[in-house]
Amino acid sequence: ALEPISVGLAIGVASALTGYLSHPSFYCSYVECCPSAGHRLNATALKAQLDAKLFGQHLAKDVVLKAVTGFSNNPSPKKPLTLSLHGWAGTGKNFLSQILAEQVHRAGLRSKFVHLFLATLHFPHHDQLKLYKEQLQNWIRGNVSACPHSVFIFDEMDKMHPGLIDAIKPFLDYYEQIDGVSYRKAIFIFLSNAGGDLINKAALDFWASGKLREEIQLKDLEPMLSVGVFNNKNSGLWHSSLIDRNLIDYFIPFLPLEHKHVKMCVRAEMTARGYAVDEKIVQAVADEMTFFPKEQKIYSDKGCKTVQAKLDIYEDA
Repeated sequence: ALEPISVGLAIGVASALTGYLSHPSFYCSYVECCPSAGHRLNATALKAQLDAKLFGQHLAKDVVLKAVTGFSNNPSPKKPLTLSLHGWAGTGKNFLSQILAEQVHRAGLRSKFVHLFLATLHFPHHDQLKLYKEQLQNWIRGNVSACPHSVFIFDEMDKMHPGLIDAIKPFLDYYEQIDGVSYRKAIFIFLSNAGGDLINKAALDFWASGKLREEIQLKDLEPMLSVGVFNNKNSGLWHSSLIDRNLIDYFIPFLPLEHKHVKMCVRAEMTARGYAVDEKIVQAVADEMTFFPKEQKIYSDKGCKTVQAKLDIYEDA
């Protein structure tokens, strides 16, 4: 028979061990946990990532850094942070959303608290709009209930059926709670090619007037951008109540990339692959890209989107 003191000691050790293993600091080092209520985003790390990986987008970097840092530092935001990123393909919209997701949740797009929706994949059929709205509302409600700091990314907004995104309007509004759930700590990001033509024209006008690209300010583009996508039937935000009720905090323009920015992308890709940067190859890849306008050839018409594929040709070199 076990001595009473031995049994007591065993129970005490087991209880202590169970308490240690279940402590959040230990448990969350092995299993992904939702950030605590006092979680603050590391603004220095976010800035470093944006500086190192996002090229030619001074506006997007500045606005996102300030908006996300301010939102994270606010212990009681009045509504979720909602960002709408606009510009042609290859200018860095997806890249920025991935960087931001990684700063909020370490696993980034692999995190169970980060949710990526692709219009053509998740909402392909127009005749099922009602079902999509219900599914979208249930998904957001369930996941924010599980983690208030959830991140929702909607890609291909320009391919989304008109009216669908309005289903999430209650979650973006200035409500303290909806059915006992607060959405105020969540982040919503929309990615769209819509408005790209407007942004490109504005950038070209600045160039033609002899102004530096870095002189373009948010106030030069945001009003035009919000009106443009509101009236664009192919924007996903056509006549949307999200714009009508001013629930999108920032419309962020992504400028067309110049030759020097494409070369930055090539260098970054070579470094990521573990290669020494060879300027001859950098130049060769950049020279294979196509630029517009036809006469001046200032901006890459695909941004940096095809850099990886074009660099593959030089793999042996």
